[in-house]
Amino acid sequence: MNNEKNLIRINKFIALCNICSRRQAEDLIKQSRVKVNGKIQNDLSYIVDVKNDSIEVDGKVIEVKSKNIYIMINKPKNYIVTKKDEYNRKNIFSLIPDFGSNMMAIGRLDSQTEGMLILTDNGDFAQQIIHPKNKIPKTYKVVCKGIISDASVDLLRKGVEINGKITLPCKVFVKERRDNRTVLKMTIYEGRNRQIRRMIETIGSSVHELKRLQIGKLKMSKLPIGMWRFLTPRDLALLLERK
Repeated sequence: MNNEKNLIRINKFIALCNICSRRQAEDLIKQSRVKVNGKIQNDLSYIVDVKNDSIEVDGKVIEVKSKNIYIMINKPKNYIVTKKDEYNRKNIFSLIPDFGSNMMAIGRLDSQTEGMLILTDNGDFAQQIIHPKNKIPKTYKVVCKGIISDASVDLLRKGVEINGKITLPCKVFVKERRDNRTVLKMTIYEGRNRQIRRMIETIGSSVHELKRLQIGKLKMSKLPIGMWRFLTPRDLALLLERK
């Protein structure tokens, strides 16, 4: 008789093996890319016995790792966040060791944006951070071209229209106005593609420099650009803390 502790839903098992999130695991199952004991398994509710069943994804046997990896990196400009690129551009994974694990970035920063980026091999944890329903705040230093008026700052705070949808209310503080530049500190609660840059464009300006400083209550602090460090249990708690 199977020990109930060894029985687990198949999508959760795949996520625990650091292959991807549970939602992405469901897509793999639907695409017939998952086998249990040599047979394709398309049932999303299927329960596997982790001690006795052999589970494969794309022909490779997977297993649960005993410990996940969580790191913070201060991303430099001109580095992309994807592992593969047809133009052979530099990517952030070249800045970290090969941990022998499927490391993924939690959210993305475009090539011209620098600052705080979290990498992990825990797909479920990554999903908690990026899922829109959790509204985990992300704080940026934004150097804008031109002098931005108080009225335009108020528009950013209330929400501006991007592709027919209004952005969520956000925090915007003016740090400096001089030499035809405005420096803002912005905290947003969603993660649309190039959101900060597009928000600034709606008020008639453009972003000269963009740097992420903080996710949740976790700050990057003095981590040098291009360097990384492991996250502590306290760091992980700060990432998820909302109040």
